[in-house]
Amino acid sequence: MEKRDFHIVAETGIHARPATLLVQSASKFNSDINLEYKGKSVNLKSIMGVMSLGVGQGADVTISAEGTDEADAINAIVDTMKKEGLTE
Repeated sequence: MEKRDFHIVAETGIHARPATLLVQSASKFNSDINLEYKGKSVNLKSIMGVMSLGVGQGADVTISAEGTDEADAINAIVDTMKKEGLTE
């Protein structure tokens, strides 16, 4: 299992547009990918799940991937987070 912690710096947090891009990025992989925030974990391939967490600016989140392509999946998620200015 690959895990990565992120501190969200974007003013709007993970709102609709970046959430959609994260879901699209995660959906390219076979691994199970989860986003954890405040003790709740959701499937990162589910837009409704991601939006239901209400991740705002200053939040600390953990993304984990488990499966055959977990390392590639985490690296793609990291790239998406940085491109969208969600994290540093």
